[in-house]
Amino acid sequence: MLLLLALGITACVVAWGYLVYAAIDFGSTARGGDSTAWWFLAIASVGAVACLFVGLMLVARLLRRLGITSGPTPRKPRTGDGDEPPAVDTPRPIGGRRAAR
Repeated sequence: MLLLLALGITACVVAWGYLVYAAIDFGSTARGGDSTAWWFLAIASVGAVACLFVGLMLVARLLRRLGITSGPTPRKPRTGDGDEPPAVDTPRPIGGRRAAR
């Protein structure tokens, strides 16, 4: 599984680099007067953003698999004044704490 994640990250980074290079090339062509190059510039830019996003998500999964990071901790439900949960779920007052005074 780690090898597949590493290969996916590598593919995303290579695709990102190529799309950034293509976007730069399309940008210079578009500034030269070719109007269709603007569309290719936009497509290459969106593709580069997507590849970078997917690559970063795969890096996060890889780090979690390696044990470097951990998942989010579950939140405890809000309790009353003490550490014990309230006996009955009371609805929150409308307007917040200041309005309840």
